[in-house]
Amino acid sequence: MASVFNVFVYGSLLADDVVRALLKRVPPSNPAILHNYHRFSIKGRVYPAILPVENKKVAGKVLLDITVPELNILDMFEDVEYERTTVDVSLMDSFKTLQAETYVWVDKRDPNLYGEWDFEEWKQLHKGDFLKMTMGFSEELELPESKTRVATYESFYAQEENKSKP
Repeated sequence: MASVFNVFVYGSLLADDVVRALLKRVPPSNPAILHNYHRFSIKGRVYPAILPVENKKVAGKVLLDITVPELNILDMFEDVEYERTTVDVSLMDSFKTLQAETYVWVDKRDPNLYGEWDFEEWKQLHKGDFLKMTMGFSEELELPESKTRVATYESFYAQEENKSKP
């Protein structure tokens, strides 16, 4: 078992503040490409999913030197909707290939996946709320009876919707 891991991220974890909220630090990272995968939007969610798709590619970054406890936090954050998978990614700056862990959407035939997810659009529209949700999740983790990330996400966004109703 390696003592540190590389983790390829492609969605909300591209935002340093979200990573910091979870891991209490921003690990070193490198821009990278994951070949033969596609990054989908998910109906009703603000975060993306990736699945294997021939001849497609996902641009993201590799977080380096992730410790086992940090990997456990990421596993809990990604929760049951994703499956941690070891993949080869190409570093953009050096064309080196690196082994990394990444989180692949479990439901290969999910009818809610569509189009392509856009990080810049997410930053403008959703990052603020998502960061608040992540901080809530992170505080929960320190409690003995912590909620799953899916439960945290659903209760957070339900509250937000109730706030916006007249």
